[in-house]
Amino acid sequence: MNQVFKMAFRDLGRNKRRTILSSLAVAVGVSLLLLMAATVAGEMRGALESSLKLQSGHLQIRAATYEESKVSLKWDDLIQDPDQVVAQVSALPQVAAATPRLFASGIVTVGDNSRGVQVIGIDPASEANQPFRDGVISGDFITSDDREGIVIGKPLADKFKVNPGDQVSLLVNTSDGSVSEQNFAVRGVYTTNNYLYDQGTIFMPLAKAQTITGTENHASTIFVLLKDREQADAVAAAIQSSGYKIETWQKMNELVVEFNKFASAYMVILYLIVLAITATVVTNTLVMAVFERTREIGILSAIGMKGPRIMAQFLVEAFLIATGGVLGGLILGGLFVAYATTYGFNIGNVGVNGLMIGDTIHAHLNIQDAVALTITAYVITLAASLYPAMLAARMEPVEALHGSGD
Repeated sequence: MNQVFKMAFRDLGRNKRRTILSSLAVAVGVSLLLLMAATVAGEMRGALESSLKLQSGHLQIRAATYEESKVSLKWDDLIQDPDQVVAQVSALPQVAAATPRLFASGIVTVGDNSRGVQVIGIDPASEANQPFRDGVISGDFITSDDREGIVIGKPLADKFKVNPGDQVSLLVNTSDGSVSEQNFAVRGVYTTNNYLYDQGTIFMPLAKAQTITGTENHASTIFVLLKDREQADAVAAAIQSSGYKIETWQKMNELVVEFNKFASAYMVILYLIVLAITATVVTNTLVMAVFERTREIGILSAIGMKGPRIMAQFLVEAFLIATGGVLGGLILGGLFVAYATTYGFNIGNVGVNGLMIGDTIHAHLNIQDAVALTITAYVITLAASLYPAMLAARMEPVEALHGSGD
């Protein structure tokens, strides 16, 4: 076997430029696929983490008749005495934070401009709302006793050209089916780095939201964060009640999960396409080597070298080309991924309804993806070398020597 490797090294060195270009083709393919896999994984990971922190939590407790799509404010569809429910849930050791939230539909107006928004009443002091406090980029966050203040997203502030301290008019649906309108002061402007979410979401203190919507001492949902999200089913079972329905993060983020499965399937197809293209370069290199070394192959066959050994020599050459390409691709791709992980790719105002995709996508490299890509690159490259290897192994000594022109 050592002799086969030595001969393979020698043969590859005969045309160094072609060998280097072949390895470079594999390296570029591997590095690009590594970056793409890390970017897709980072996008899905970021979308899920954003949804868990901002929108779904790990669990939500709702009234049995509550329908999220209708944003109902009827008392029968809301949780009565939410503070009591929060106290009971918070006593569970698996729970990191629990807080009530009230959702209402509204229209914000500044001058001649208006826009439909979702108004969320929150407990400003709750640990679960820390991402919104941390996201304030100008002004201040609301306080629990504030009755005239709201915080709005940066896209909305930019659209209406408002700053902290400015007044806006807010019209909100109420529990009896009417509407209530009031002027509010913009206390602060926040960003979650999610354009679609920020442009359509306004926060106000829960007590004020309950007053303006006529839903005193009621909440739409209890937003729950766990210390370990894998405990969601166990905690849901522990707090199950006939009067409530418990939604777990898996069910609330079905679109993200399904999109992730689709992306994974797409990446497999992309792996095969890109690596197949690079494999053709390796195949071409080895086929050219076969025809250039026809006389040598004939001599080796004439002195007794069997076809399997000749075939093995070309397979080893393909293995060496693949090794150089894969190592180079992992190094080059690792640099790309490191940059994308640190700085990310800014995609601007692009968003998908139902997915909490941020304005900047940061790559996230999974070891499983790197290993799978490495193995796939080797398998496809070796498979591509089978044809030239078999072509060389099947040459008859006399025909090979005659074909050389001697």
